[in-house]
Amino acid sequence: MNPGLSRRSLLLVALAALAALSSVLLAVGLWRDGDESRTAPPAPSVTAPAGPGSPTATATSPTGGGHHPEHGRTATAMDRSTPTKVMIPSIGVSSELEDLGLDRGGVMETPRDPDLAGWYTPGPAPGQQGPSVIAGHVTWNGDRSVFYRLADLAPGDTVAVDREDGRTATFSVDRVEQYPKDEFPTVDVYRNLDHAGLRLITCAGDYSAADRRYADNIVVYATLTHTD
Repeated sequence: MNPGLSRRSLLLVALAALAALSSVLLAVGLWRDGDESRTAPPAPSVTAPAGPGSPTATATSPTGGGHHPEHGRTATAMDRSTPTKVMIPSIGVSSELEDLGLDRGGVMETPRDPDLAGWYTPGPAPGQQGPSVIAGHVTWNGDRSVFYRLADLAPGDTVAVDREDGRTATFSVDRVEQYPKDEFPTVDVYRNLDHAGLRLITCAGDYSAADRRYADNIVVYATLTHTD
């Protein structure tokens, strides 16, 4: 086999996969709370939002092979198993998980029940190698929803996810960032990892009554540090 041709073929496949992933996951960055009422309360915000020039808002390599979490501690990745419940003690979250896929428009579905978070099923399962995604509403019909306090998380806080195999994956928060929806860092959030990661996503920032949506997204980055 021609080594040059093999490398070119692999590169073309990788680029095609990344393009397809970006087109799908851009919708996550534009994730909207279309059922918010016109009297939705303001969403909590991170103290120092990440801007387009900040290191955390800059696209990084899709391979992610050299990335290591900020706290320096990781646990061995687990086999795939459907998650059933997410628990975030520091902000009082204990929620069963809905399954989230893509709607007909190619946009990530949002949880049907505003009191529940949802797992993005096309991605890795929590505890599995790669960036698992759990999303939830910040408000609904003027009331606080499951991820209303997501922006209050801080590095070192824990997130535990129960799984159908009877095991629990526990993650440690690395950082919490806020991004304008049209500057959502798709590659940074969804790129391949050499460890098991977790991304928690909700809306934040100013609320537009005309558009019935928030201006920003909160993204919590976390790493698997313990398994039971």
